[in-house]
Amino acid sequence: MSRTYVITGAASGIGKVTAEILRERGETVIGVDLKDVEVAGDLSNHEGRLAAAAEAAQLAGGTVDAVIPCAGLSVMKPVTVAVNFFGMAEFLEALLPALGRSEAPRVALVSSMASLQPVSTALVDAMLAGDEEQALSIAGSLAEASPESNPIYSSSKRAISRWVRREAPTEAWGGAGIPLNAVAPGTVVTPMTKDLLASERGRAMTDAYVPMPLNSHQGAESIAHLLIWLTSVENTHCTGQTVYCDGGADTVLRGDDVWSWNDEAMARKFREIGARLRG
Repeated sequence: MSRTYVITGAASGIGKVTAEILRERGETVIGVDLKDVEVAGDLSNHEGRLAAAAEAAQLAGGTVDAVIPCAGLSVMKPVTVAVNFFGMAEFLEALLPALGRSEAPRVALVSSMASLQPVSTALVDAMLAGDEEQALSIAGSLAEASPESNPIYSSSKRAISRWVRREAPTEAWGGAGIPLNAVAPGTVVTPMTKDLLASERGRAMTDAYVPMPLNSHQGAESIAHLLIWLTSVENTHCTGQTVYCDGGADTVLRGDDVWSWNDEAMARKFREIGARLRG
């Protein structure tokens, strides 16, 4: 049976490729972007997000089986925060009622391995607090202080991955039977990275920050196929994850042990659980 997908950023890059693959498989796709899609919407502001979500739900007949938010920006300006975090989180929350009518609702969004890079803690905290005005103000200060190099993009991706992890086990998502995940690409060859990868200097800089020992720079389809599996009926228990589909960049940068830093905190948590169980 055909499933109905809502995909943001469907006019280019990962979103476009994902939509094309799904349509070839006979699925119904409602694309959301600034133009050349079913729903023309601006996800950089509150009104635009709600309007786009409402129109997408209406076109879907009130029931959406899966949402794949791909729309994103990499410019070092406040608008990146508006689109990359609030344009995903608020749009998804607006579509929760339509997802709730599906027999197998699923969500998978695009984060980035840049979530591992240095961030502005204040900016991440403002995004996670849902304070868009404050987040945009902080991003504006960062952009003014350093227009060519600032942590706005990495902060937006760290925040959206943390939002996924925070929200996934809640009643609104996990409790409603909705797996919520993210995919973190490495360097994807798309219109957004075309200029950067066109020069030897740009490629060298990119590879220094995003080392990809497995097959180097990736095509958008490598991310599309993972997004499609995460939003398929086969995914019944994977939730709250940021899956690093990045040619090995995560493992190079973080190494083989991403557990022991948290051992004491987990031991304390299990002691607390044991104490509660013993009454």
